[in-house]
Amino acid sequence: MSAIPTDRSPESTLAFLQAGYRFITDRCDRHGSDIFQTRLLLERTICLRGRPAAELFYDNDRFVRRGGMPMRGQHTLTGTGGVQGLDDAAHRTRKAMLMSIMTPAAIRHLGQLFDDEWRARIPVWAESGPVALYDEVARILTWAVCAWAGVPLAAEDVARRTAELHAMIEAPAAVGSRHWHGRLARRHAEHWIGDLIGRTRTGALPAPEGCALRVIAEHRDERGQLLPRRIAAVELLNVLRPTVAVDRYVVFAALALHDHPGWRERVRGDDTATEHFVQEVRRYYPFFPVVAARVRRSFEWRGYAFPQGRRVLLDLYATHHHPELWPQPDRFRPERFASWPGDPFSLIPQGGGDHFTGHRCAGEWITIELMKRAVANLTTAMSYRVPPQDLALDLSRLPTPPPGSLLIDGVRRTE
Repeated sequence: MSAIPTDRSPESTLAFLQAGYRFITDRCDRHGSDIFQTRLLLERTICLRGRPAAELFYDNDRFVRRGGMPMRGQHTLTGTGGVQGLDDAAHRTRKAMLMSIMTPAAIRHLGQLFDDEWRARIPVWAESGPVALYDEVARILTWAVCAWAGVPLAAEDVARRTAELHAMIEAPAAVGSRHWHGRLARRHAEHWIGDLIGRTRTGALPAPEGCALRVIAEHRDERGQLLPRRIAAVELLNVLRPTVAVDRYVVFAALALHDHPGWRERVRGDDTATEHFVQEVRRYYPFFPVVAARVRRSFEWRGYAFPQGRRVLLDLYATHHHPELWPQPDRFRPERFASWPGDPFSLIPQGGGDHFTGHRCAGEWITIELMKRAVANLTTAMSYRVPPQDLALDLSRLPTPPPGSLLIDGVRRTE
């Protein structure tokens, strides 16, 4: 049996935070291997990249999610007790509930809400000075997903709730005030949503049949019991928060249109080209860097030992930039998706494997729908300029924010 290549540092947490998205890639390249071992948060951890690694990682017979994500991530990003940390029957039941919300008709409805609000904002942007696209899209998404999910949200509260959802997304790998701000935002948001869950259950807050608020409030677990109110709040936030996080992809799509202007004409009115463009944005640009699990029981893979209980990280960004999987990975080439077979272990920005039985994000189809709608709005519904600004990405920050919120000006309606 071969020894897993081991990082020389006795503790690599600080190096991970400093290197960001390059941490695993740099060490894999150094070792000439897609697997190595290090110590993170004082715990021995196996790090992986690549398609075979993704297929391994999403084998539910070999890995469990319970205890995989560090508590600092659960206290900010995902919440404790959410579907991301469940396994076996508990996970299947909870995931089926979330997937029941993601019908094609429901996804189209959310897309239309997003579309309508975007187009309503164009005249406002036209009368403004430079517009921070990231901030605007975030608020549009917050309003749209709350309306879609049955969550009442007053206009004056949109900015505050958007800020809370953003703080949770920013906090897991942050240190100092940014991390603690995310924890506080999580606490406030769970209280807000928990109150709505309670009122929905008593009938004090009518919720339309099939909306996320009602489905989650009425859901019964594998034992036939209603979810505790706080856990139900966590799961509803697991619908709202990832949808708002699509604002990053929307701004990255706008950045790609700016850097590759030839694609503006190619995607205009062409759904296939738009699909390829959106998928390449999801592959090329940084989103969440890694996912975590623990070894269910000891096994051997490719001559390497995986001891029971060992934490394992799969690097999503490194997998998307693996030259053996994606030729010329550092070039933005949407046309590569014309021949992509839809492999669930090669394009994994929101997890790999099967949506219904595995840990792939339940909202991935929402992401694609919203991105396609955003690209259509950026190329057909409006014209605008991108004034001079620093558009460099900071890959040392986890997760990488869009550059400078991407300022645009000279907005005009074109439809």
